Amino acid sequence: MKKHNFSAGPCILPQEVLKQASDAILNFNNDNLSLIEISHRSKPFVAVMDKAVELVKELLNVPKGYSVLFLQGGASMEFLMVPFNLMKINGKAAYTNTGVWAKNAIAEAKKLGDVIIVGDSSDTNYNYIPKGYEIPSDVDYFHCTSNNTIYGTQMKEFPNSTTLMVCDMSSDIFSRRIDVSRFDIIYAGAQKNMGPAGTTLVIVKDEVLGKTGRNIPTMLDYNTHISKDSMFNTPPVFPIYVSMLTLQWLKNLGGVEVIEKMNQEKADLLYAEIDRNPLFEGTAAKEDRSNMNVCFLLNDSSKEDAFNTLWNAAGISGIKGHRSVGGYRASMYNAMPIESVQVLIDMMKKLEQN
Repeated sequence: MKKHNFSAGPCILPQEVLKQASDAILNFNNDNLSLIEISHRSKPFVAVMDKAVELVKELLNVPKGYSVLFLQGGASMEFLMVPFNLMKINGKAAYTNTGVWAKNAIAEAKKLGDVIIVGDSSDTNYNYIPKGYEIPSDVDYFHCTSNNTIYGTQMKEFPNSTTLMVCDMSSDIFSRRIDVSRFDIIYAGAQKNMGPAGTTLVIVKDEVLGKTGRNIPTMLDYNTHISKDSMFNTPPVFPIYVSMLTLQWLKNLGGVEVIEKMNQEKADLLYAEIDRNPLFEGTAAKEDRSNMNVCFLLNDSSKEDAFNTLWNAAGISGIKGHRSVGGYRASMYNAMPIESVQVLIDMMKKLEQN
């Protein structure tokens, strides 16, 4: 039976990418060596790293003056690296609090300085994106989270900031067009739209670094990794390779502009059924609904067993909602085919008919 993988992350990847990656595990570059046993400083892997960086710059139209890094530690490491590299001694930063990961980022920043919360949706369990807030001009930087996987909310627009702007784009990077020049640091864990868990993409404007007056630990200093082309220590070879393959797949598909239209079509289709079907309701404010993570509830909990039986029988996987929200969460990242979304909709309709 075909599986329809709606997992929030690690998540679905293109089948052709999985096939190429599995071949490389056994025989990479026709050298009769596995990808995961070659030197990361060998010419074949350096070419992979260079290609991955090139594809990021091309797909996102990264301006000159920015460095592209592939690091480790996930977005959680970036929660600490950002304040180390941007927050001055006795400094302060502004953050929006829009979910669990934003809250975790705030907690890390507080260890190094003052944090001002300029937008907070925790009052209603993060089911909307704060708007209309002002970003103080005297903070060292402003930090936001573009998409909230647990709660199914997404920033549709970014504020104008007179200070440095940082964004955690872990769960919607490469899913829609963005103007990189508006940001000073963008970071994203690979395990949504890029590849398997294990590497983190960082896009950083070079000129904003080295101005905090801090003695930054070597591994937490972006300049360390820029100077060594992401190879200060042994990089996560396999996740970077799979990310490179996925970015090449996206380029071949037509790039970010094309995938943005496809993602919008998938989201419109599923949200239309949630709004039409009297058995279901969405959890996020309509104007803030995520195109990546669609969160919804059954209006009648007594029908839960029947619905679970239907979607399980249809080969649907990973659709249970996060424990803090409950209900269901359909994560529809770039590689999710619209046919799988239709299968879920068919099961929702079937529950209604029954």
